[in-house]
Amino acid sequence: MDHPAASLRDRRLDAVRAWTTFVQEGDDAVLVRPEILSSWRRSACGSALDVTGAPLADEDDTAAFWQGSPLQAAVAAVQDELRLSAEDGDLVLAVTDTQTRILWTYGGRVMRRKAETVNFVAGGRWDDASVGTNALDLAGRLDAPATVFSAEHFSPIVHNWVCWAAPVHDPVTGERLGVIDLSTTWDRAHPIGLATARLMAQMIESAMPDTRQHPRHGPARCDQGLVLTLLGAAEARLDGQRLLLTRRQTEILALLAMHPEGLSLERLHAMVYGDSHVSASTLKAEVSHLRSTLGGAVLSRPYRLTLPVTVDVDEVLDRIRQGQVLAAVTAYGGDLMPGTNSPELMELGEVVAVAIREALLADPDPDAVLGYSEIAPYDAEVLETCLQRLGNDTHRAVPLLRGRLAAARR
Repeated sequence: MDHPAASLRDRRLDAVRAWTTFVQEGDDAVLVRPEILSSWRRSACGSALDVTGAPLADEDDTAAFWQGSPLQAAVAAVQDELRLSAEDGDLVLAVTDTQTRILWTYGGRVMRRKAETVNFVAGGRWDDASVGTNALDLAGRLDAPATVFSAEHFSPIVHNWVCWAAPVHDPVTGERLGVIDLSTTWDRAHPIGLATARLMAQMIESAMPDTRQHPRHGPARCDQGLVLTLLGAAEARLDGQRLLLTRRQTEILALLAMHPEGLSLERLHAMVYGDSHVSASTLKAEVSHLRSTLGGAVLSRPYRLTLPVTVDVDEVLDRIRQGQVLAAVTAYGGDLMPGTNSPELMELGEVVAVAIREALLADPDPDAVLGYSEIAPYDAEVLETCLQRLGNDTHRAVPLLRGRLAAARR
């Protein structure tokens, strides 16, 4: 298996070669995703190659638009979590309006300095007419999550970056309000980046104040009980409010949710720690913290939850059993808690990943395959199966499927 760093270097070299072929030789028969090529063609009509930083909108106008806006209220409600993510991952985060004007940013120490040098700051205009291809513009233009890696950016000023962005919508009207973007250096690219952007967009949407309290805002999310997202970027919400838990506490909560009949201390310990030498008292302390966080809704002997629980894993597997492949892929955010050391969750994650993949190979719905390819971009077999099933069909997804297959084969 290739070392991840070597794979990233190869991917970067491929992007640089394609960009060089397009820009310097004028040849657009390059192996890049169709959405990237379309953006390159738009960008080539402007001056993005020569910019040293994004143009800046009027500072007062930007501040006036931001203050009191739905996005400002929502971001303020979750900014502690957003800032923690930025600092932990040395990311720079940005929230834009519908014209891809940055309204708010926050960055880790290193990325903040890099962002300032290219005007990735409040007021910066990051539409592709101004600075060329980038994830913020694509996410807004396509109204879908987008990734732009290294030299997939049209402007050389961000060839050392990787960006993930997702649109943010008004939860009532469905109107797009802007996008949220996560950026870092290309060598820190990770498949979970896009899932994290999608999750942050959902966090912001769920934090919108009630319309009855502020007519400019959409209502707050009102999920009742415990809602667990384990696929992709993990999170837990209780009655719509996100819980601030450690990874280990989330793992324990996930295991209790997946075993409503309850688990003995010994069995829960084995599921969480496997053969690791961790004392039972450590596990008891973690459960005690969860019990406090959940208002006492964790019983003992056996350990079990006493409140309604919804888990995305159940939804994905239920949809697969019902033959609803597109709905299953829509609910599938990616690998189950990537990086977990829990043997039980690792096994469950493998079950879900295989199930979703086998469902797609058996019924390669084009829209489902496109959605899956955003999460698993290197799974060429699923893309090939879909294209073979379509044959000479003129389905609208064929060009995009071919483009993603070419990228996956690289």
